[in-house]
Amino acid sequence: MSDPLRIVTAASLFDGHDAAINVMRRLIQARGCEVIHLGHNRSVDDIVKAALQEDADGIALSSYQGGHNEYFRYLVDRLQSAGADHIAVIGGGGGTITPEEISALEDYGVDRIYHPNDGLKLGLPGMIDDAVERIEQKRRQRSDTLAADAHEDLQKARLLSRIEQGLEEPTSSDRPVPTIGLAGTGGAGKSSLTDELVLRFATSFPDRRFAVLAVDPTRRRTGGALLGDRIRMNCLRLPNVFFRSMATRRQHLSTSEELSDAITTLCQQNFDLVFVETAGIGQSDSTIVDLVDIPGYVMTPEYGAASQLEKIDMIDLADWIAINKFDRKGAQDALRDVRKQWRRNRVDFERPDEQIPVYATIASHFSDPGVNRVFNGICRLVAEHSGRDWPGDLPEGDPQAHVLIPGQQQRYLAEIAEQGRGIRDDLRQQAEQARQVQYLFESLHLLGAELESLQPADPSALPAGQQALARRYNDALNQLQPEAREALSTWDDRMQAVQADTFEYQVRDKTISGDNYRETLSGNRIPKVAANQTRDWGERVWFSGQENLPGHFPYTAGVYPYRRSGEDPTRMFAGEGPPERTNRRFHYLSRGQPAARLSTAFDSVTLYGEDPAERPDIYGKVGNSGVSIATLDDMKKLYSGFDLCAPTTSVSMTINGPAPMILAMFLNTAIDQQVERHLKASGEWPQAEKTIRRLVGDQPVTYQGELPEGHDGLGLGLLGVTGDQLVDAETYQRISTETLKQVRGTVQADILKEDQAQNTCIFSTEFALHLMGDVQDWFINHGVRNFYSVSVSGYHIAEAGANPITQLAFTLANGFTLVEYYRARGMDINRFAPNLSFFFSNGMDPEYAVIGRVARRIWARAMKYRYGADARSQMLKYHIQTSGRSLHAQEIQFNDIRTTLQALYALFDNCNSLHTNAFDEAITTPTEASVRRAVAIQLIINKELGLNQIENPLQGASAIDYLTDLVEEAVYAEFERLNERGGVLCAMDAMYQRSKIQDESMVYEHKKHSGELPIIGVNTYQAGDNSEAEQTVELMRSTDTEKKQQIEQVQRFRHQHQDQAAEALRRLADDARARRNLFATLMDTVKVASLGQISHTLYEVGGEYRRNM
Repeated sequence: MSDPLRIVTAASLFDGHDAAINVMRRLIQARGCEVIHLGHNRSVDDIVKAALQEDADGIALSSYQGGHNEYFRYLVDRLQSAGADHIAVIGGGGGTITPEEISALEDYGVDRIYHPNDGLKLGLPGMIDDAVERIEQKRRQRSDTLAADAHEDLQKARLLSRIEQGLEEPTSSDRPVPTIGLAGTGGAGKSSLTDELVLRFATSFPDRRFAVLAVDPTRRRTGGALLGDRIRMNCLRLPNVFFRSMATRRQHLSTSEELSDAITTLCQQNFDLVFVETAGIGQSDSTIVDLVDIPGYVMTPEYGAASQLEKIDMIDLADWIAINKFDRKGAQDALRDVRKQWRRNRVDFERPDEQIPVYATIASHFSDPGVNRVFNGICRLVAEHSGRDWPGDLPEGDPQAHVLIPGQQQRYLAEIAEQGRGIRDDLRQQAEQARQVQYLFESLHLLGAELESLQPADPSALPAGQQALARRYNDALNQLQPEAREALSTWDDRMQAVQADTFEYQVRDKTISGDNYRETLSGNRIPKVAANQTRDWGERVWFSGQENLPGHFPYTAGVYPYRRSGEDPTRMFAGEGPPERTNRRFHYLSRGQPAARLSTAFDSVTLYGEDPAERPDIYGKVGNSGVSIATLDDMKKLYSGFDLCAPTTSVSMTINGPAPMILAMFLNTAIDQQVERHLKASGEWPQAEKTIRRLVGDQPVTYQGELPEGHDGLGLGLLGVTGDQLVDAETYQRISTETLKQVRGTVQADILKEDQAQNTCIFSTEFALHLMGDVQDWFINHGVRNFYSVSVSGYHIAEAGANPITQLAFTLANGFTLVEYYRARGMDINRFAPNLSFFFSNGMDPEYAVIGRVARRIWARAMKYRYGADARSQMLKYHIQTSGRSLHAQEIQFNDIRTTLQALYALFDNCNSLHTNAFDEAITTPTEASVRRAVAIQLIINKELGLNQIENPLQGASAIDYLTDLVEEAVYAEFERLNERGGVLCAMDAMYQRSKIQDESMVYEHKKHSGELPIIGVNTYQAGDNSEAEQTVELMRSTDTEKKQQIEQVQRFRHQHQDQAAEALRRLADDARARRNLFATLMDTVKVASLGQISHTLYEVGGEYRRNM
């Protein structure tokens, strides 16, 4: 194709579900198109700006997080107002966009919205062919002439396109515009460095305009290209930056034929500085030198032997050189050698190191002093070239490598795998040894010798014929390790404990007791825990080391001896609209239940750390697919009527990027509840009410609507104020201390899996991990023992497309990475490990039947033998949510069947808590009726299913034992693959996890669409046209009234606290720069600042997340 289609691909604003669009952009590229991929969480402004500057022919969008009606309409409107209605818009959102909504959006101007039925009818390739054909057809119909009022960016872009197509020649210009080139090998970090440099120029010189041309290679076989630099650019939100991607459209070269003319054209367009980034180059490629005024070369420390430097042309020709990724091994040697080579090439041996333009940088680090040094150096070069003042005086220095995990510990995953296999091999040998001891013991016993079990024999006291046998018995006994001896000596007591009529054991300072048997309708006594009846000593040693009874190391069967009586593992999941609406749902779900186990879904605006707003692409998502929370008052309303310090209340919050802020709001809510109770109990409430009226004025903050049944008003008394304004400091401190020791729950806060899969990262990864560590350090210092500071999540890894092995391996690897990081920060493992929990998905694959038991075994052994942790730290606790990916919009009622089977997997495997998805979540926020059915699934299994009354129903099954060992070994193999890539963090830099997840997602999608993977009601056993399969499902959307209510509430909060917020946010920024514990500061900041205000303050001091391809 001589003139390829140019298509912008992205996922919508506040939407991290990029699995589908990643599959699509690959297939579109394979059709010979040039794809400008923007990735996830893209606003309409981002997409329109890209489409205009790239002169795109089409936009392909995925939208799975709600708000699609407003989003697509706003996009169409913006394109029309820019004179770009010739750009085709196609999209999809699985079942979340209904056929009726699709028709309405297409009538409004969207060219095509695809439904899952389209994928099944056409197949993935057919659907892509249809999309490409629609875009091509619209391009054929467009006018070659732009409208007179077309957007300025589009006019520039169209001129560049005509030059690229050879249809126009640039005119000469006397205006001297300096041009800067960035060349380097692929993977050197050119895009990150370009972004950081342009960001510094655009903010340091806000009255000047900057352009960037970025070149990527064209694929030889298809003619398509992945133009992947724009996704990395955070600088593009600035109004004075123009960015254009170009494909080489030729082979084996790092520039396009028309690049020189394109540079000349941009120099005529009133820009003050033009950057040119080439595709990855080889040692001898120096084309950029002939195209720009100030060529630069970007490299990494990994270039091979020092003699290789003599072959790199750019070291001789570049005006400046950046050795990027300076946190890698050998970086100091590389800096020395490159400077030495620079001196040789220029025969300049006297110049001091600081005057040689060879710089060390870590462009991926926010505000890197090494990048500042490059910026200052380039400013001097630009000033010399242009004769214009370009003052560059940012604080510079050597790059500061923030080592999260010390070098000597970086083989941790391989060592855990080696150790795990070694334990298994030793156990197998000890089991065989125990069997020999038993044979010899029983032989002596049969011959009449009187011996005590596991005690050595006295050969001299035995007849001569038995003495040799006794000596052999003693030798065999001496080869039994202490753990094997203990397993055998305690066997009878352990088995007797579960076979007696009653049980009794200690948890901390509390005695737990109960009956060991239940009676069936048939009059049979069924044990709660089935004892292993083997008499073979080898099997006893093997069982004790591999499985053991629930509550016994290595906790394969469960971390507690018995399930919790009176509290089922059911999580009451809710999140919709404003906090009042979700609060009512929580009270509805917990009505009549002995415990309130509340699990909270937040809307996507909250998930990305922003405040609700009127802008259409934000407005449409407020309160959809989750609850809208932007202020401390919102949080108080959300959990009002529940005593957050009651032992029967626990709260789980599914949030990651802004988790520290949301957690601070939650803990303040819990503290203020207890302050309210104190004031009422002590008779001080009337005086407190007067103080509240004085503080909030004549417009008090209120709970909108009627209180639900069972709501006692707790938590609403302090709306608009905080507890420290109503009681003295000593009383507040006492209440705070007591509250923190009692409050129960979990916050997800797993930033590693966000980078790998779910995509709700908002801060730079290093800064986000620092925040995680601050939270855990604060928990330790404040005695928070019953709240999990992180839920290491595999669920979202699975939802992004990973198979069960990859989900489990990546999740455990992330958990061990946090262990190593926290230990490197000086934390005691026994003080933080109990605050870690895990979160897995349960799908239909056979491996899901054992995912929990494998996780418990691997974790327990590593904690005990590698880290020397105590028993509590060895216990891996985890939550299960049934698979969201297995919910289908077709034959939607069948989803409950899948969910039931997945719940069986989870409950039989003794998960610690469980959320069953509602059948209609494939297309909408669940209704009360569908949620009730989902909860009933668990209740029926827990209360009615007989086999589940036995609490270790999987133990002893050969199939389960086989799967357990199979999955454990597969996890160890994945640990080794991660280790080969330098561990979890280095693998993330290379995008290993993300690529693997996407590849596995592609396998699933192809097999689903081809029918190779049968899915009942979707690609087989499909209903006829006249069946009842297509049922109308009630759509749950937040109303305009609710959205406006939230927008007004946050505006009011910000206005009320505007003076205090300014000071609090300044203090937060100062503490971040000084690397103080930020969670301690956030506990105060959230009292006066909204979520969005805090996020934007932290962006300025901690860095915003940079997307990866």
